[in-house]
Amino acid sequence: NRFPQHGHYVPQKFADNRIISSKYTVWNFVPKNLFEQFRRVANFYFLIIFLVQLMIDTPTSPITSGLPLFFVITVTAIKQGYEDWLRHKADNEVNGAPVYVVRSGGLVKTRSKNIRVGDIVRVAKDETFPVDLVLLSSDRVDGSCHVTTASLDGETNLKTHVAVPETAVLQSVANLDKLVAVIECQQPEADLYRYHFISVAVYTGMETKMALNYKSKSQKRSAVEKSMNSFLIIYLMILLFEAILSTILKYAWQAEEKWDEPWYNEKTEHERNSSKVIFISDFLAFLVLYNFIIPISLYVTVEMQKFLGSFFIGWDLDLYHEETNQRAQVNTSDLNEELGQVEYVFTDKTGTLTENEMQFRECSINGIKYQEVNGKLTPEGFSEDSPDGNRHNLEELFLKAVCLCHTVQVNADQTDSADGPWHANGIISPLEYYASSPDEKALVEAASRYKLLHVLEFDPNRRRMSVIVESPSGEKLLFTKGAESSILPRSKSGEIDKTRIHVDEFALKGLRTLCIAYRRFTPEEYQEIGKRLHEARTALQQREERLADVFNFIERDLELLGATGVEDKLQEKVQETIEALRLAGIKVWVLTGDKHETAVSVSLSCGHFHRTMNILELVQHKSDSTCAEQLRQLLPFKKILTLLSLNRIKEDHVIQHGLVVDGTSLSLALREHEKLFMEVCKNCSAVLCCRMAPLQKAKVVRLLKTSPEKPITLAIGDGANDVSMIQEAHVGIGIMGKEGRQAVRNSDYAIARFKFLSKLLFVHGHFYYIRIATLVQYFFYKNVCFITPQFLYQFFCLFSQQTLYDSVYLTLYNICFTSLPVLIYSLFEQHVHPHVLQSKPVLYRDISKNAHLGFKPFLYWTILGFFHAFVFFYGSYLLMGEDTSLLGNGQMFGNWTFGTLVFTVMVITVTMKMALETHFWTWINHFVTWGSIVFYFIFSLFYGGIIWPFLHTQDMYFVFVQLLSSGSAWFAIILIVVACLFIDVVKKVLYRHLQPTSTEKAQVMLCFCIQPDNSLRNDFSEICLVN
Repeated sequence: NRFPQHGHYVPQKFADNRIISSKYTVWNFVPKNLFEQFRRVANFYFLIIFLVQLMIDTPTSPITSGLPLFFVITVTAIKQGYEDWLRHKADNEVNGAPVYVVRSGGLVKTRSKNIRVGDIVRVAKDETFPVDLVLLSSDRVDGSCHVTTASLDGETNLKTHVAVPETAVLQSVANLDKLVAVIECQQPEADLYRYHFISVAVYTGMETKMALNYKSKSQKRSAVEKSMNSFLIIYLMILLFEAILSTILKYAWQAEEKWDEPWYNEKTEHERNSSKVIFISDFLAFLVLYNFIIPISLYVTVEMQKFLGSFFIGWDLDLYHEETNQRAQVNTSDLNEELGQVEYVFTDKTGTLTENEMQFRECSINGIKYQEVNGKLTPEGFSEDSPDGNRHNLEELFLKAVCLCHTVQVNADQTDSADGPWHANGIISPLEYYASSPDEKALVEAASRYKLLHVLEFDPNRRRMSVIVESPSGEKLLFTKGAESSILPRSKSGEIDKTRIHVDEFALKGLRTLCIAYRRFTPEEYQEIGKRLHEARTALQQREERLADVFNFIERDLELLGATGVEDKLQEKVQETIEALRLAGIKVWVLTGDKHETAVSVSLSCGHFHRTMNILELVQHKSDSTCAEQLRQLLPFKKILTLLSLNRIKEDHVIQHGLVVDGTSLSLALREHEKLFMEVCKNCSAVLCCRMAPLQKAKVVRLLKTSPEKPITLAIGDGANDVSMIQEAHVGIGIMGKEGRQAVRNSDYAIARFKFLSKLLFVHGHFYYIRIATLVQYFFYKNVCFITPQFLYQFFCLFSQQTLYDSVYLTLYNICFTSLPVLIYSLFEQHVHPHVLQSKPVLYRDISKNAHLGFKPFLYWTILGFFHAFVFFYGSYLLMGEDTSLLGNGQMFGNWTFGTLVFTVMVITVTMKMALETHFWTWINHFVTWGSIVFYFIFSLFYGGIIWPFLHTQDMYFVFVQLLSSGSAWFAIILIVVACLFIDVVKKVLYRHLQPTSTEKAQVMLCFCIQPDNSLRNDFSEICLVN
């Protein structure tokens, strides 16, 4: 907080410490939100139509396009504004967090956003760093502290850091306030591991490493949204076709002299001299007249459905984990329906399929295997009293290595006061253990007599960690532990072959294995090592590379002590969940960093691999040629599987294949033989990838995601090493586990246990997809019904662009009269009982591969819309169009009465069509369905029954009352509605009897399981299994 003079400090403008994750401010919300909304094709299209209506003389008022557009823009803006308000609220919590800084000779409490570069900040135990900090001192004499970055990268291990000796002695506020120093550091960068500790603020606000690592998730688009855009383009083509055809027919009709200038509509001189301009004007006018075939309110309805529908996941008590008090979490509502389209699940193992709670089970010491029995280690093949001094010495050394080679920190809780000295007065309470992973806690009891000299931290490249300690006798020892692939090659003595056999045996039992080794240093060797470590740790350039070289120099010529086997038990109902996914037609890939044998054993125990499954292996390949040869040898299995799959009976009673591939072989396969590898993978029921690096996980997901079939992928994991594949997959799910919250924060959805995945996909995913698929198809259908009569009417009015409907009806059709029934349907529809969907996963196959939004369903709904529109128009025309005796006073029907009749029939029919599609009726469904029809009638009576002074014309005055006063009109309405829906009902009945889907069979079966009180019979599950 004080800068030295003498030219050492160059004034620089530093960022303040405010964290900003929001998109908008009060000042830029309107322009920025409008810009984003008008990037959508439909919104931009309606804006153009609105501007055309303002500029030229069109048959409809600009309000007919402007008001729906304003409604859509406003609702969307409110939704996005609310979501951004939540982001502002979260930012304010972070920025307003209380912190203590050294100012004016004392500790001052302030807010996080007020920290400036150069402030000295006090951070107490378990507090989060408010900025990027440089360590000056701690309450320990040696100036050390232990930091965890779980909130950044999910890593829970404690990283030990030591202050430089010159500042480590400054342990009071007064001394720190007098400190005058210069910090030389690089410009702000995103690398989390290059610079991050406590005391002096160096990077603040949006320049901190956490902010620089904040990456807006790439916008994931669901298959439904892509289908919507495709349908929109088709309807735009229909619109252009109708407008061009109408324009051509108009001029073809006017080619006859008697129709060119009828006596009641003579052209002006200007019109006669500007035929080309009028042609374009006519085309634009027809475009405006038919523009409602594009459903502008579709997007806002879909957004509302997704936003409101996402709350059901959080409210679902079946997805609530009572032990941890955690509910399911929705981080994005844009992918709800994608949960019903998953074809591949990529899952991590540790913490996702397992509990991530380690229990010590077995170990190998000097080639002798030991088992844990009632808290004691019992050797195999040795009696309790067999004398073996060397064996006991090695046992003792092995246990010392286990107790000392770790990152567990023993800490006593201390009281602390903001007004007291820099470090607290020690009030000893029970010891607490802080470790990098649960298995270390399981292995460590205490280590009080040895002095820790150096820690060689674990990294994924070395796959090991080491400590250098000093024994009570003054001897310097190196203890190393890690994967057998990183320890055994560096061991020059010990029972290497026997230990390797024991490690494989542990792995076959599904145990997590670690090898333990040690090395003794002479005083000269230790002095050389200490010098090299100091030079590497204090290097300003290439520090990581130099440290890696020193670590490799130290960790050599090891003497192998043995290995440990720790059990990580499976989560509850993992096997049942994986089996359900398989029945649903979903292929499960397990991607793990574990060794081959451990991964295969766990796959067998969790049901990922079956005992009868033919296991294919692609492991331990070092060259492209051997990898390619092995892949070619696996292809015959693929051909056999393909032939069998052609003849398979409904429940997959065929020989199944599983593939095991390790990280090294995978790298080779993806480098040159990607297509060959994919051919083998796609025809395997289950794939297990072991020894995987985080980026390899993402690469595998991308490989499947971008394959020609474009399958929908889902990735699920609990750790920071799973974030890359979670973000890469179409749907990313985080497990609320024990490895930090990074996976949860970067996921689309978060659940507490793997077993909840079945309910999330088979029930919520199924419902969301069916609801939104019907919503999208229905919107296009009702707009075809709406505009096609307008097009047909032009054949009866010399293409004069006379509108069939009143402007108010044009405006309110999508906003009021037909909007609520489909919205409520899309929120509450349950075409099958949730218990049926979960107990019969095979029903998931009925909706796979976007089955309800393919070209055939789209064509059916579009043709149905045109058919109903023709019935509306020609049915009204034939029944009432030329009948002049319907009114008692002899007055004949006019064009507004005819148009109102068509509109009335249309509103009733499209609402009843929605009722036919509804299977799950609640009081809300009844209210909005019948209420929409009643509202239309009441509105029309008021609208047509009063002379409204603010309207330019009173075309609709008394029209609706006159229409309803005619018995023939009521007869026509009922007859046309029944005629439209009758064919649809017949089609549904025939298809259900002749070609029923599995879902329709389940609906019939459910009728026999429902009791009078709407509950399910007790033997419901048995009935489901039998059927």
